[in-house]
Amino acid sequence: MYDWLTEHKIPLGLWLRGFVDGLTTHGQGFFDAVSLALGGLIDALTAGLELVPPLLFVALVGAGAYWLHRSLALAAFAVLSLLLIINLGYWTETVQTLSLVFCATLVCVVVGVPLGIAAAHRPWVYTVLRPFLDLMQTIPTFVYLIPTLVLFGLGAVPGLISTVIFAIPAPIRLTYLGLSSVPTALREAAAAFGATRRQLLFKVELPHALPTIMAGVTQCIMLSLSMVVIAALVGADGLGKPVVRALNTVNIGMGFEAGLAIVILAILLDRICKRPVARRAVRRERGA
Repeated sequence: MYDWLTEHKIPLGLWLRGFVDGLTTHGQGFFDAVSLALGGLIDALTAGLELVPPLLFVALVGAGAYWLHRSLALAAFAVLSLLLIINLGYWTETVQTLSLVFCATLVCVVVGVPLGIAAAHRPWVYTVLRPFLDLMQTIPTFVYLIPTLVLFGLGAVPGLISTVIFAIPAPIRLTYLGLSSVPTALREAAAAFGATRRQLLFKVELPHALPTIMAGVTQCIMLSLSMVVIAALVGADGLGKPVVRALNTVNIGMGFEAGLAIVILAILLDRICKRPVARRAVRRERGA
């Protein structure tokens, strides 16, 4: 009954394949340069973290958690959870995962926050971005993992690019939401006192929207961490590799231990990065 429809299939897959082949043919130098730069960034960050002795790193994380949140319970949890990861033998993989997550979050924030600001100030920008953001959040990750693998080759870079594609809608949307929720009266008061557009942005809008923007950054970190297993499929180092290895060898113990390390890292990053700026502001108000 529907043969007439299937016989006239739109060659969408062929078009996309031709587009990727064209990029590979004519832009390989550009993609090689991007791969070299991003790969160097990840390698440099990983090497820098590996230079820090594990116990010193644990102590610094615990001290940072206490300084940000003034919580002995959180600091103790950070120290004990990282000591457990060291005990399980996954410290090197954890450092590699942290490097990938930090690099992906950095790229997402550097690109996503300005796009969110532009979208909040120019509605047509958000109208253009919205279908692309919906597509990036809903399309299966394996779909865009294939062209990134073709363009950038095996290694951490295609995993990083795929992670950025998956995670960048969060800072864009939440930056847009935070700036759009700034009260009109607050903007008008600043304008009445002679604030320029730059002063209005940096002294009024961004401070008011900072808790929402930080929520977007935290969500970006969590989304990036959720991609470590996917990134391992294209050669990225980190905690995803033992999970994939355990899946291939049906090693239940290795899979559970590596998965537990990922869960611990996710909980730790979420607790440490969860709106410390907003909590400090509340404490200052109560102190006043």
